[in-house]
Amino acid sequence: MKKRLIEILICPCCLPEEQELIIKIFNEIQGDIVEGELTCGKCGKIYPIHEGIAFLQHEHTGEKNPGNRYETDPVISSYLWSHYGDLLKDEEASDAYLRWAGFMGKTSGFCLDIGSAVGRFTFEMSKKSGFVVGIDNSISFVRTARELMTNRRKKISLKHEGKITGDEMLILPEDWETWNIEFIVADALALPFCSGAFSSLSSLNLIDKVAVPMRHLTEMNRAAKKRDAQLLFSDPFSWSEDVAKEEDWLGGKVNGPYSGGGMENIIALLRGAKGVILPAWEIKDKGSIWWKIRTHNNYFELIRSCFVKAER
Repeated sequence: MKKRLIEILICPCCLPEEQELIIKIFNEIQGDIVEGELTCGKCGKIYPIHEGIAFLQHEHTGEKNPGNRYETDPVISSYLWSHYGDLLKDEEASDAYLRWAGFMGKTSGFCLDIGSAVGRFTFEMSKKSGFVVGIDNSISFVRTARELMTNRRKKISLKHEGKITGDEMLILPEDWETWNIEFIVADALALPFCSGAFSSLSSLNLIDKVAVPMRHLTEMNRAAKKRDAQLLFSDPFSWSEDVAKEEDWLGGKVNGPYSGGGMENIIALLRGAKGVILPAWEIKDKGSIWWKIRTHNNYFELIRSCFVKAER
């Protein structure tokens, strides 16, 4: 974990109070903390830093959760292709992440990519921000993204058919920065960052994957600057009771609070409806982008994500 992050970190267990974390460094290489721990002076919670990865979730031991499908090799390969397939010159790949990044302006402040997965949007924003932080609750995703950050290349094993696979070498473009980015394990519903830390924020294809969608929005809003901030939100709104209770969905319902379409409700909330998201955001652009996930040579998922770009 890069030392620059220390200045904006807080204890996620103590939210809504914002308690600073005390750092102990056991091994450091050129400003990168390889082994160490962050301790909350109030609740005493210790967050480990192991092999360069900071684990800043409520209850995280640093071990992979075998029940999380996002920790499996096939899913990691599918997401690597989804994020970087255009760099591999695959004619089936989409340029969704490049297009999403195109909506964001340049800033000198911190940028937060929530639900960064294997890191494409984080890397794209390294060219537009002073420092970019990608967070995800999947250790394998974060480890993969940090490997790309450190080595600038990674071998990807892609399934062709059945047990037949083929390897591709992903190499980051020379103009992609890596000195000003970091990936950590954290929870989108309890961001380990002080209020107003970020001038740029993104939530791509995440809100229908969290247990309490409204908390994701309010946490993202808390971490954003009150002024001179930009936000990119995108989602296919594939609501599921396997993830969140229907009563907590922010769309996709015929009756009750937040009935109707998810994007319409998100836009209303960003504009200040019901006084939930304040200060209100101004909507600058909206639309949809198609993107893909690859399972094997002959099986792809084509997904349309509705997006909104907002500023305040």
